[in-house]
Amino acid sequence: MNHKLLASLLAIGFVASTQAAEIPKGVQLHATQELTRTNGAEPETLDPANVETVPAANIAIDLFEGLTAINGSGKVVPAVAESWKQTDATTWVFKLRKDAKFSNGQPITADDFVYAFRRFIDPKQASNYSSAFGVFFANGKEAAEGKAPTDKLGVRAIDKTTFEVKTNGPVAFLPELLANPNFAPLHRATVEKFGKDWVKPGNLVGNGAYVLKEWKVNSKMVLEKNPNYWNAKNVQITKVNYLPIESQDAAQKLYLSGEADWTLEITPNSFAKLKTDYPKELRNSLGLGIRYYSLNNTDPLLKDVRVRKALNLVLDRELLANKVTADGQPPVYSIMVNGVAGAKSVPYEWAKWPMAKRVDEAKKLLADAGVKPGTKLTFIYNTNEYHKKMAIWAASEWKSKLGLDTQLENMEFKVLVKKRHDGDYQIARNGWSADYNDATSFTTLVECGSDQNDNKNCNAKAQELFKQAAATTDAAKRSQLLTEGTRLVMEDYPVIPLLQYTYPRLVKAYVGGYDQANPTERRRTQDHYIIKH
Repeated sequence: MNHKLLASLLAIGFVASTQAAEIPKGVQLHATQELTRTNGAEPETLDPANVETVPAANIAIDLFEGLTAINGSGKVVPAVAESWKQTDATTWVFKLRKDAKFSNGQPITADDFVYAFRRFIDPKQASNYSSAFGVFFANGKEAAEGKAPTDKLGVRAIDKTTFEVKTNGPVAFLPELLANPNFAPLHRATVEKFGKDWVKPGNLVGNGAYVLKEWKVNSKMVLEKNPNYWNAKNVQITKVNYLPIESQDAAQKLYLSGEADWTLEITPNSFAKLKTDYPKELRNSLGLGIRYYSLNNTDPLLKDVRVRKALNLVLDRELLANKVTADGQPPVYSIMVNGVAGAKSVPYEWAKWPMAKRVDEAKKLLADAGVKPGTKLTFIYNTNEYHKKMAIWAASEWKSKLGLDTQLENMEFKVLVKKRHDGDYQIARNGWSADYNDATSFTTLVECGSDQNDNKNCNAKAQELFKQAAATTDAAKRSQLLTEGTRLVMEDYPVIPLLQYTYPRLVKAYVGGYDQANPTERRRTQDHYIIKH
């Protein structure tokens, strides 16, 4: 939901719109409604409270559903909540549909949301999103930091089908925020009976359009249609297989051999050829996301802003976009990408300088910081041809222009994620897809103390502006504060912004419902169908 003045939102209710697959007239469905998707990596978990990465979220939004959802066109739609309204600046009331059930057939009540929200925010759960999202709820930040009990979190069950949320200041995008799987209701008895094993096949009780039937680690996950889902009659695909393949080359070969219907990504340098050979199957959407490199701001070498700026200056993003990745991703010079609601992207002034001038400035900065040619850097990335190609390019830029020697280390995705969160790295490959369309989904990457701030930076002046933005109901003022706060942070060079995400992938022509105008990476299986072929 885009920001509007608070006055236009107060007491406005929201009622049902499009849910599940819409099949155009004249389209005939295939007798077998089964889909196979390559998914990039083994999910770190299926526990909604701890889901963090795209591979895990892809599966979680099939197994779980919150008060709201993001449909195939990227729009916020009713889910367990059939309607909602904002009754004052910081109060939202959600009316639950009476036919919403868990996959075991038991009804979903407002108490199931209270339990799930409190569990998610509890420090004992150790969610890497609890503080990033907790700041939006009354007492959420304090609860996430263990400074207040979770029962003080601003949520309550008014009755079995009425759920109230109190926010920490105006949060106009709350319905979109709550579409994240972290806010799905949980079947408390199941979670408490099985402990950490509650997400295993045979144990897991969810409430999404699908149920988990099989989980072979590093092989495949099989989901089948949930007959107890409230909208089951409009769900066409009865079975979906997720293949956790990290190698883009291996995934693409499976697709081309007919063993997969959908890839998460394509192999580097294949975009132009695929566009020619498979014009109806190559799909590409400009997304609300960013490819960037995290710089460990506590590292002995990188704690000097001059060094961080020098590393930023010499990377030729236009060369990267046009020659290295060459798949439609535009260069970026801020963590705030174009098209995000609530703030403007302000690029660095030097982005327009000739490269020779940028290199001279970078050399001067390194000399002033006492960094000599031959100085070693360590760069970590997850095992993937695309990330490897980008890493080799960056290392070459730093070597040829500044004389720095970069050692590249590849590792499993889950290992990379842990190292970034732990600050156990120097430079790390990173990427971010917005969890909701608002500037705060990007400022969380650089805010003081945020779970998603892998750079360990903190700009007190910017933080104050972010705080002021969170308290205002004036949309224009809020945008101005977030824009200026982001600009201040970027002058600290905590990260190296590179490209705005596009999502090029191969999807068979017989997979219906794929909307390329969707700027999110929310692609629920239930929004698709298999056409007769």
